[in-house]
Amino acid sequence: MVVEADGGSRGNPGPAGYGAVIRDSDGQVLAERKESLGVVTNNVAEYRGLIAGLAAAAELGASTVDVRMDSKLVVEQMSGRWKIKHPDMQPLAEQAKELAAGFSRVRYEWIPRAQNSHADRLANEAMDAATGKPAAGRPATAGRASRTARQPVPVEPASATRDTAAPEPTLPKLPTRKPDRAAVAWTGAKGTPTRLLLVRHGQTEMSALRRYSGRGDVPLTELGRTQAAAAAKRLAAMDGLVVDGEAVPIVSSPLTRTKQTAQAIADALGGRVETHPGLIETDFGEWEGLTFAEAADRDPDLHRSWLGDSSVPPPGGESFDVVHRRVRKVRDELIAEHGGKTLVLVSHVTPIKTLLRMGLDAGPQLLFRLHLDLASLSIVEFYPDGNASVRLVNDTSHLV
Repeated sequence: MVVEADGGSRGNPGPAGYGAVIRDSDGQVLAERKESLGVVTNNVAEYRGLIAGLAAAAELGASTVDVRMDSKLVVEQMSGRWKIKHPDMQPLAEQAKELAAGFSRVRYEWIPRAQNSHADRLANEAMDAATGKPAAGRPATAGRASRTARQPVPVEPASATRDTAAPEPTLPKLPTRKPDRAAVAWTGAKGTPTRLLLVRHGQTEMSALRRYSGRGDVPLTELGRTQAAAAAKRLAAMDGLVVDGEAVPIVSSPLTRTKQTAQAIADALGGRVETHPGLIETDFGEWEGLTFAEAADRDPDLHRSWLGDSSVPPPGGESFDVVHRRVRKVRDELIAEHGGKTLVLVSHVTPIKTLLRMGLDAGPQLLFRLHLDLASLSIVEFYPDGNASVRLVNDTSHLV
């Protein structure tokens, strides 16, 4: 028999549920399972979906089971390739192993989300029940949100939600740790690059209102936590982020919104979060909490100068030139410590744009011409010979 299972949480932790489908060898549905779980994390819900699916297969008299899930964490941990470090996961994994021991063979396979749509739908129905919302009108998958409106300057933008169901996208194939020989041939770069996966945090109340949000320590909204969970699930499906059972370094800005986003990623990869003060957002000084228009009305001449000169700081804040020097120092420190490896950096608009600017060897006007969505993924590689390659910018396919 085939078990397809999924689980999700609207908030991570938040109102959660799981879904499981049991099929015969011809693909016919033999049974379905779904349940609301109260407030738990995505990973707990995914394990609960697996357990329910294995239990249902046992009730149906299965002798062999092929488990198919879009949770790379659960598949790799149950296959014995990744360590199970989180205390909430350990008893669930043991329960799943006990059920699996009752079959003559159990095989675990990771599949893209698009191929797990039936279990995903059941999990969403369970989450709808947990939140008291009707299933109709919900997005087809948990933890997905649409793109934000365009941002002309590095202000935290709002993110709109979809009201209608959309087909599950096929996520683009992201580059693995093996250097792209074609890219190397074109650039002449030498050596193994340090690969930075740059993730912007999810939505906050400030970004929803499109207000300057620098050093103010605001948490993620419910949508922001959902966006973080979707980004985490995206990264968990990528190759090369767990090596010999250990997750790659996950480094975050010290602010709450980035640490919450980074923790969702760490939970999905089985890793831990480190913080670096150099990844913090620009200090917008007296413009903190203002909209673009309010800041322009308050200090028209200074605001106009700030938009055209990266050396000009907001009143009581820091200039983009200062941010550039700060982020360059962070990059150099991380390369010195983790050269030739992959790292996940969770930060804000300006530091991420600054790293991409370094990768492109571009001027400061890039800060005003490059758009970054909430919970977006970008990738830049820095080679030991000084070359660099920007491989991905503002990818939000996991939020569709």
